[in-house]
Amino acid sequence: MARIFCIANQKGGVGKTTTTVNLAAGLAALGQRVLVIDLDPQGNATMGSGIDKRSLDPSIYDVLIGTADVRSARRHSDKAGYDVLGANRELAGAEIELVSLEHRDRRLKMALHDVTADYDLILIDCPPSLSLLTLNGLNCAHGVIVPMQCEYFALEGLSDLVNTIKQVYANLNRDLQLIGLLRVMFDPRITLQQQVSEQLKDHFGEKVFNTVIPRNVRLAEAPSYGLPGVVFDPNSKGAQAFMALAHEVVARIGDIRPG
Repeated sequence: MARIFCIANQKGGVGKTTTTVNLAAGLAALGQRVLVIDLDPQGNATMGSGIDKRSLDPSIYDVLIGTADVRSARRHSDKAGYDVLGANRELAGAEIELVSLEHRDRRLKMALHDVTADYDLILIDCPPSLSLLTLNGLNCAHGVIVPMQCEYFALEGLSDLVNTIKQVYANLNRDLQLIGLLRVMFDPRITLQQQVSEQLKDHFGEKVFNTVIPRNVRLAEAPSYGLPGVVFDPNSKGAQAFMALAHEVVARIGDIRPG
C-alpha cells in the first residue's frame, strides 16, 4: 500500500510545487513507484513534470467529480520517471461543484482506493489555501510535509497549518500526522534565516528534516524546460539536496502508520 503525503502550506510562494516534483523525481531515481497528484488549478506540478496541462482529458477534475477514474486520468512522465494525475484551469470550477456532491471532502480518498497498490508513494501538491481541494488531500494522506522559508511571517503561517492538521486529525483522518518541516530557499548568510531555523529545530525537534534546500538558480530554471531540477541538472546543489531529502524520506517511511 502506498504512503500518501501532502505537500502543504497555506502560505503561497514557499516552494510546494518545487518540492513535490523534485522529491518525486528523487524518489523515482531511488527505485520508488511514485504518483504525483496536482491539486492546484494552476497546474504547475503538471507542467513541471513534462505533462502539457492543456492536453489533459481526463484530468484530476474529472476524477473528483466522478466522471473518470485515476487509471484513465494518470499520465506517465518518461523524463521525470513518475506518474502524474494532472490539473488544469478546469480544476478551479471543481471547488464550487464539490459543495453539492456527496462525500465532498473524501472524493480523492475514494478515487485512490483502487490504485494505492500500484505505488510506493503518492505526493499531493496542495493549493496555497485551506479549500475543499486541500481538505481532500489531507483527508486521504498519512502525513504532511511542510516546505517553508525561514522568515518571521512563515512562523505565523506554520502555526495556522499545524492547527489545521490537528483539526483534520481529530475530525476526519486519524492517520494524518506531521511528517516533517522542510527548510527551503535557504541562505545561510542571512542571520534571520539562521535564527528562524534554530527556532524551528528547538520547537519541533526531529520533525525538522535534516536536509536543507538551498536557494538555487537551476531549480528555478528547470520548470521552463518541463523538468524537475533533479533531472534538469543532477549535479546542481539544489538537485543534490533533493536527492538527500529523498533518502531521508525513505528512511522515515518505516515510522509512518499504514493506511
